[in-house]
Amino acid sequence: MTAKCVMVLGTTSGAGKSWLATALCRHYARQGLRVAPFKAQNMSNNARVVEGGEIGSAQYFQALAARAVPEVRMNPLLLKPERDTHSQVVLLGQVSAELTGLPWRGRSERVWPQIAASLDALRAENDVVVIEGAGSPAEINLMASDIVNLRVARHADARCLLVTDIDRGGAFAHLYGTWALMPEADRALLRGFVLNKFRGDAALLAPAPQMLQDMTGVPTVATLPMWWEHGLAEEDGVFDDRSTATGEVTCTIAVIAYPRISNLDEFQPLKNMPGVRLRWVRSPAELSDADWVVLPGSKHTSGDLAWLRAQGLDRAVATHAARGGRVLGVCGGLQMLGEALIDPHGIDGNAPGLGLLPLVTLFAPDKTVRQRAASFATLAGAWAALSNVGVHGYEIHHGQTAEHSAMAAAGDRVHAAMPDGLAWQNATGNVLGVYLHGLFEDPAVLHALFGATAPTLDAVFDGLADFIDAHFAPGVLSSLIN
Repeated sequence: MTAKCVMVLGTTSGAGKSWLATALCRHYARQGLRVAPFKAQNMSNNARVVEGGEIGSAQYFQALAARAVPEVRMNPLLLKPERDTHSQVVLLGQVSAELTGLPWRGRSERVWPQIAASLDALRAENDVVVIEGAGSPAEINLMASDIVNLRVARHADARCLLVTDIDRGGAFAHLYGTWALMPEADRALLRGFVLNKFRGDAALLAPAPQMLQDMTGVPTVATLPMWWEHGLAEEDGVFDDRSTATGEVTCTIAVIAYPRISNLDEFQPLKNMPGVRLRWVRSPAELSDADWVVLPGSKHTSGDLAWLRAQGLDRAVATHAARGGRVLGVCGGLQMLGEALIDPHGIDGNAPGLGLLPLVTLFAPDKTVRQRAASFATLAGAWAALSNVGVHGYEIHHGQTAEHSAMAAAGDRVHAAMPDGLAWQNATGNVLGVYLHGLFEDPAVLHALFGATAPTLDAVFDGLADFIDAHFAPGVLSSLIN
């Protein structure tokens, strides 16, 4: 094993682990080193298609930042929550029905050999492996079955950074409490504390960093200012409800944020488009001035559809569509727009759809996971700008969707907006449903719809690396791999 391992731990979820790990991947890649990301276990409904299956979106982007090809060993275990007490388990890219059925605590020892083997293989092939932890390493109720934080750190002999979100308050208590609850041997792996999302004059933090070092022996190696517009999507959820549009707002896009929303990171480019306000909505009132309504992907389509109805959003979406407003459904959102969800195998659940497209979705045991390139057909009405535009994206879904045969026979037809059942459009042209994720990450789609493009991912990654270069204490980043 040749790779040095740098690990990013956090005091909480949302502290900035994914963001910092991505920046470190690009920082070390710019030194001419072979770099790979790694996260043993990720719980997220944001996933990307790679060779061999699917991995968490964070590791996918970290691989791109590292200038590496994303692959399943970079995130060997992915948990995709379907309900509050149930997750689909994906091992090395593939859904495992056996592991999905096991109790959470009983799963750890079963999967540790594959996790360790994946990490060892990446270390053998690279100069640096940037490892991301999960949640907090100080969850003492979980330490006995830990397979993502301290057990990984020990296995890799990783040099660890502990990051905290100072904007939430209590940062020094979080850092000290996490250190205090870690086993003494594991504390020796900590090389530095990182304060993230700081607003104001860093000189006002004194004497706390030195006091913390006196108590723990761990220095504070970076104070990272609050930076809203770095361009990287949030990894776990809708944390940033702020619009980042520049200039006069000419288009308000409302994305319905139901409980099991998936792949929300694909909308990040919209936040960077001039004149666009992106809004995450959970109530009908928030749709009143929207130009577009987007029904995004869902890990539990029937459950999120029931939630949508309980909020009265079904009527609000129907009203928006009836007055000619644009409606876009992506994957699970496409399925919701149809007439019915039919589930003979107990995959997702039966439910009536919103009835905005004359389609029926049948859930099947086999999961479609693949990258796709396709072109829109000639479209009418509100989405005409996408006519004949080619797009690269990816599919992750169980359901298969087709025309409602009885409605078609009665003359209520739907327009095939893409071949192979990938997209459909209603007769009046304002409702569009697509199975392809990643539309707004395709420059051709952005240019067709907005006449502009978002910053490239490479520019975003370089910006992250420049940021940590400027704000880490001199010599710290190089010391972590020497």
